[in-house]
Amino acid sequence: MNCDRCKKKFTDIGKKMKIQKKIRGRVWKFGDDVDTDQIIPAQYLVTGDPKELGEHAFENVRPGFARKVKEGDVIVAGKNFGCGSSREHAPRALIGTGISCVIAKSFARIFYRNSINIGLPVVECDVEAEDGDEVEVDFEKGIVEVNGKRYSFPSLPSFLLNLINSGGLVSYVKSKLSKLEKRC
Repeated sequence: MNCDRCKKKFTDIGKKMKIQKKIRGRVWKFGDDVDTDQIIPAQYLVTGDPKELGEHAFENVRPGFARKVKEGDVIVAGKNFGCGSSREHAPRALIGTGISCVIAKSFARIFYRNSINIGLPVVECDVEAEDGDEVEVDFEKGIVEVNGKRYSFPSLPSFLLNLINSGGLVSYVKSKLSKLEKRC
């Protein structure tokens, strides 16, 4: 495998995840305790490429998901989303499918941090929605709207939005270091 190609795959993971202050997408509904093995089965952990991982997202629990999901769609789930192992492959796979945000009643802490670290927006909010519903998320105001009903969550602070918009923690730090180097 070409090292430069490999390096690019791992450092530009969240580059395409530029979030606006508001997003709108179609809902994919999941229940409680969705674990990382359900999100991306272990046999596909041989790659870190989001697109390749995305081709296998939820394939054992929701066959066809990867073919049907569209860029900008949103996952709405119950409690403890992303439980299980601490692999970053799970949020990478979701980015690879085009998912623009995950809304859940609660997240496994390591999944939550991994998502932010690679640039996938996550929102803790108990939302009632069904597959195919249209959802709008206002990150600045802390509002989720589905079927005319509004739900509130703590708005994402600007530093967190900046980190996500940079493509995650690594890209954010690289950008800051590059700016410092230019000043020296």
